[in-house]
Amino acid sequence: MRAYFLEVSGTQTRLTLRDAPVPEEAPGQLLVRVRAAGLNRGEFIVGHGLAKPGIVKPAGNEASGEAVRTGERVMGRCPGAFAEYALMDAREAIAVPARLSWEEAAAIPLTFMVVHDMLVAQGQLKALEWLLVTGVSSGVGVAALQAAKALGASVIGTSGSQEKLSRLAKLGLDFPIQTRKGDFHDAVMKATDGKGANLAVNTVGGSVFAECVRSLGFEGRLAIVGYVDGVLRSEVDLEAVHAKRLRIYGVSNKLRDAAQRASTVQGFVADFLPLFASGRVRPLIDRVFPFAELPAAKAYMESDAHVGKIVVTGPG
Repeated sequence: MRAYFLEVSGTQTRLTLRDAPVPEEAPGQLLVRVRAAGLNRGEFIVGHGLAKPGIVKPAGNEASGEAVRTGERVMGRCPGAFAEYALMDAREAIAVPARLSWEEAAAIPLTFMVVHDMLVAQGQLKALEWLLVTGVSSGVGVAALQAAKALGASVIGTSGSQEKLSRLAKLGLDFPIQTRKGDFHDAVMKATDGKGANLAVNTVGGSVFAECVRSLGFEGRLAIVGYVDGVLRSEVDLEAVHAKRLRIYGVSNKLRDAAQRASTVQGFVADFLPLFASGRVRPLIDRVFPFAELPAAKAYMESDAHVGKIVVTGPG
């Protein structure tokens, strides 16, 4: 079969297309014929630690397709998803709602399970609360916006592009802030009548961490998701954390075991899957690339021109 592999060289990642054997299904696994796969920025950022220098590994982390043995339409986390066939942990396989296309299904698993983790499981976001999302036009940012609106919360979002913010107004973005810097505190306070955000999602990294802390209100929560700015360090205002009773937490599966990852799937299925089955939420897909153009899709993602998810179709 054809499959893409990811190689790290210095600070760069490179995709190569190779011939590889079809994986063999083992107990607890599903062999999936891949129909579409989603791109995720974190896989291609060396600082995220998902790929180590000198190591070549199967590329891709989420897919939709047909379970070869049963014919069932499934979506989920799927290592080696940029291939004709890939293996999926049976505990993480999610039935695809009938109204979703293969491309839409492939755009859901990783982003919306991350969002469930940070907004629901850890963030405990409630209706009428304020959510701040830095880098709101990213895949995770858009999913956080959509999920928060479904939960009844109001959303403040930052982006360096006014055009992207205008596009997200159609999805319910309540208060757009055009900036790429850590200078949004005053605007957040204006939006929230001086109270601050109840929950902040930092998809950008260390360059805006301190401003996220400043922008939180009493008993605020801060989720750390990614480092697209490449900044892994920041000062922490301990007095603010102490006085405002803030809670800061990470959203990562890197050190979780299979059972812990599966628990995230259960929460997603219970709380979010009905939103997709009913059509209340549909993933926002910016562009769909054919399988042969995956390197071009990666380059497009790294250009920061997209709003929402980028998807590649399966090779079959």
